[in-house]
Amino acid sequence: MTSPSAASLLDVDLVPGRPPMLSADSIRGLGWDEYRAGVRAVVARYGSVLVRGLGLRDAADVTDVFRGLADSLMIEREAFASREVYAEGVYSSSTWPANQPMCMHHELSYALDVPGMMMFACLQAPAGGGATGVADAATVLEALPPALVDRFEREGWLLTRSYNDEIGATVAEAFGTDDRGAVEAYCRANAIDFAWQPDGGLRTSQRRGAVVRHPLTGRRCWFNQIAFLNEATMAPEVREYLVEVYGQDGLPFTTRFGNGDPIGDDVVQLLTDVYEANTVREPWQAGDLLLVDNIATAHSREAFTGDREVLVAMADPIRTVV
Repeated sequence: MTSPSAASLLDVDLVPGRPPMLSADSIRGLGWDEYRAGVRAVVARYGSVLVRGLGLRDAADVTDVFRGLADSLMIEREAFASREVYAEGVYSSSTWPANQPMCMHHELSYALDVPGMMMFACLQAPAGGGATGVADAATVLEALPPALVDRFEREGWLLTRSYNDEIGATVAEAFGTDDRGAVEAYCRANAIDFAWQPDGGLRTSQRRGAVVRHPLTGRRCWFNQIAFLNEATMAPEVREYLVEVYGQDGLPFTTRFGNGDPIGDDVVQLLTDVYEANTVREPWQAGDLLLVDNIATAHSREAFTGDREVLVAMADPIRTVV
């Protein structure tokens, strides 16, 4: 990302409880290079920025802005839910029930190649709810019990997934192919254990670190999807249904301590509570652009009513270490 010194070009609105915000009017007079450098520097300094008033009207507008602000856009692999593709590297939000929130997480934190920056653009704001909250990962880490952090730092966390054609992303959606040989090659190259099931489904597991250092600042960040992808954050009726249909070992995804021990509901609730205590949010307005440093800042999605159209891009990949 760009040097934070470029952030001085822009007048950032800092209000408690809201993400850093920029008015489009305050940047219209800048040349493109200054605008790009300034916006990216704000993200580097504060972890996120919401730009309001850009007047983004359609997917073509959004694609142009995403490609202009990013160094490169990623093709998503290992998706946990399906997305609509608008253009190469430009997607819809993950398919997820509107009445269920998406807990705080860092995008693709279970992969080896993760986005350095997440990009969101709102074309249609929902009637109610649906905000994309953000939380500072270093602050969250400091607020967690040291003993719990120590254990996750020693052991990491384990993600187990069971792919089928009914719940979550299919094999083809997650890996970009349903060719078994290609899927197996990807898994081997990305430190993923795998096993094909008698019914043709795929089960995978991967161990990842729970804490990373930010590549620019060196700050230790709580960086994972331990709470979001744990079965405890599912709605109880959904959890019961999935266990009844697929069995406890056949859930679409769940998380454990790195040594395989279950993570108690109390731990998941603690993580959720700490995230919530450190979340800032701003309701979407049509035309908004939100940029998030994916290492420094976690993000979430509130439950919502009405139609909501938010486009997403994963940008500037960073290679993590197992």
